[in-house]
Amino acid sequence: MGQTELPNAGFLSGASTELRKMLREQATEIPLQAGEVLFEQGDKGDALFAVVAGSLEISVLAQNGRKLGLAVMRQGELFGEIALFDPGDRTATATALEPSNVLRVRNTDVLDQIRKEPELAVDMIHLAGQRMRWMGRQVNEQVFLPMPTRLARKVLYLSPEPTNSLKKLKLSQTELAEFVGATREAVSKTLAVWKRIGLVEVSRDGLTVLDRAALTVLADPDQI
Repeated sequence: MGQTELPNAGFLSGASTELRKMLREQATEIPLQAGEVLFEQGDKGDALFAVVAGSLEISVLAQNGRKLGLAVMRQGELFGEIALFDPGDRTATATALEPSNVLRVRNTDVLDQIRKEPELAVDMIHLAGQRMRWMGRQVNEQVFLPMPTRLARKVLYLSPEPTNSLKKLKLSQTELAEFVGATREAVSKTLAVWKRIGLVEVSRDGLTVLDRAALTVLADPDQI
């Protein structure tokens, strides 16, 4: 059986062939059962992870002690890359939603290889710059985009493409409001409009996307 490759996406989309080869050689595969925790909020973070099978939920604990699901990492996605440059406490918890496999690349292993091949440091600095620009775009989006656009993007991001049936996004309107930096009342009014025109179905325990194409237009109005 061939070696599972690191995904050529997200953080690694701009990596050179040499850097990708080095990172893959340092990676170890970790199997996870459904419900198994990969790391918890507050744990020491020292590694990048790539999902090669299954899916993991990224969550945090709110001030009231309730768990808030921030994102779902699926096959081909990477997370925890900041730890490659600056190990520190994890700001969220990663839990397998189903039987999954991830690749782990530790900070210490990468640094050992860079000491042996210093030219790879240039590639790593390039990747760090890309990550900083991405974080800057996220901040700008939170500050400058209209709330309905931010809400549409968050709902689409957290709602996977349905296969045979529609899947409910189990988040309260208060939780959605926290994610997009808005009041619960503003989110409630927006969802009420979307429900009225048939974009979503709203219930007490979450919402279901009914018209993904239309919601995608709301999430990226510049493409109209």
